[in-house]
Amino acid sequence: QVQLVESGGGLVQAGGSLRLSCVASGRTFSGYSMAWFRQAPGKEREFVCSFLWSRGSAYYADSVKGRFTISRDNTKNTVFLQMSSLKPEDTAVYYCAAVPRPTRPIRAADYDYWGQGTQVTVSS
Repeated sequence: QVQLVESGGGLVQAGGSLRLSCVASGRTFSGYSMAWFRQAPGKEREFVCSFLWSRGSAYYADSVKGRFTISRDNTKNTVFLQMSSLKPEDTAVYYCAAVPRPTRPIRAADYDYWGQGTQVTVSS
């Protein structure tokens, strides 16, 4: 059974940085697509970025392009989301997601596995 556990959220001032981590277990993740989504209160879950575990090629939402970077550490089965130049509108619960297809989808419905989420709050 795939398990995803996020950590690293917190409170940060606008312009600051945070790094989120997602520890993945239960499978070998080559061939998987991994992604980060976020959900603000009263809003739908929003795509942030996705990438192919085996190749590391990433795709970003326009709202975070140039500010966020997704990466992985194969030795620790961990996916990271480095967030810089944070804005108050980045405030949300951030979720890690995985699906055993190398298609790097951007719809939440296309992902099979989810973590519990980690809260990111950006103050102005």
